[in-house]
Amino acid sequence: MQDITIGSKFWIEKNGQFFLGKGRVELLKAVRETGSISAAAKIMNMSYKKAWESIDTMNALADQPLVERKTGGKGGGGTVVTEEGEKAIQLYEELIQNSTVFVESETEMLAQ
Repeated sequence: MQDITIGSKFWIEKNGQFFLGKGRVELLKAVRETGSISAAAKIMNMSYKKAWESIDTMNALADQPLVERKTGGKGGGGTVVTEEGEKAIQLYEELIQNSTVFVESETEMLAQ
């Protein structure tokens, strides 16, 4: 029997619009890590405009903002992933983990 591979990709839509997927979760993590949309965009090899538009879309679709800008202060402000953003990251990662377990079990069954 030939090697069998099953793959999957997951994303979350809200009101028929793309809300959250692998790239956007990676962007949220990069913002969390750097505290900056600009720095996160560089890590992701995307334009600042695209990163900002992705964050703006997520914030518009979410019940509460996933990312907020902080102004002023001694450190000069920055950007933070909110508690709601952390929940979104966790939800997506749990979805991926659960789907990976399912896909691996199905692959094993097909290989037998």
